[in-house]
Amino acid sequence: MDVAFKLADIDNIDLLIEFMREFYELDHIALDEQAARSAVQQILSNDSFGKVWLIQVAGNSVGYIVLTLGFSLEFQGRDAFIDEIYIRAAHRGRGVGKRAIEFVEGVCCSLGVRALHLEVERENTSAQAMYRKVGFADQDSYLMTKNVAS
Repeated sequence: MDVAFKLADIDNIDLLIEFMREFYELDHIALDEQAARSAVQQILSNDSFGKVWLIQVAGNSVGYIVLTLGFSLEFQGRDAFIDEIYIRAAHRGRGVGKRAIEFVEGVCCSLGVRALHLEVERENTSAQAMYRKVGFADQDSYLMTKNVAS
């Protein structure tokens, strides 16, 4: 399968919002499109936050992957999150997600990232199985979040 990755830019915001709408609906997450548009504009305009790629199959965009950058004392340096990965249903289970993760791992190596993290819904056991196959491991800890925005 011909899978490619196109670095997203400001011209891709509407498509990214469309993918986000589909992804968030699938995961039962409310999407504030105005806030999402602002966040997408921020990451696309500042490489220090991370990068966004469109996932393409045979030249058609079928999803996206977002890599955000951070720093970790536990992992002795730069770390990163696959903040979001979404692939339309017709292309799932065909190796596209695996290729996207391998692509991002290569980017991480070039950026000096020492650890790559991701979050997956507890109920999404098929995604968990795929992530384990490509080397992710449960750290036996919980990701806990507190919204501190005013």
